[in-house]
Amino acid sequence: MTHIVDAAWHKVLTTYGEPFRPEASPLLEPFAKLVRVAHAEPLLRQLSPWTGMWELHFSRCAERDYTWAIPYIGTLRDSRYDVEGPHRSSPRIAETDSAQAAVAMVIDRLPPRCGPAFIGSAGELAAHEKARDSK
Repeated sequence: MTHIVDAAWHKVLTTYGEPFRPEASPLLEPFAKLVRVAHAEPLLRQLSPWTGMWELHFSRCAERDYTWAIPYIGTLRDSRYDVEGPHRSSPRIAETDSAQAAVAMVIDRLPPRCGPAFIGSAGELAAHEKARDSK
């Protein structure tokens, strides 16, 4: 794992992985649990995490613009999770009560040669893979 990916996970864990604070959003506790469960999985821990709209995304590259090759997990208002993706236009994969089940669904759908995260952007990763595969 790279220092960049370690730092990204550290940021997500310290921003969202902390215990529930009563004044925080009701989505914080389920999201914090999700972040901790995802970080505990070695296959996901080698990818670069990013967040937005109470969703946890995993990128095959460590710099913006991130990849959209891996399903992501959203936190729902009723403390449930939904697994979607890999793209926004993709159909919802499933809903679950369990962060562990949501993470397992993502792991089951990881593309081949998924990690560790490439140090660079999605465009640089694509160029690297094209050059590698043409040899």
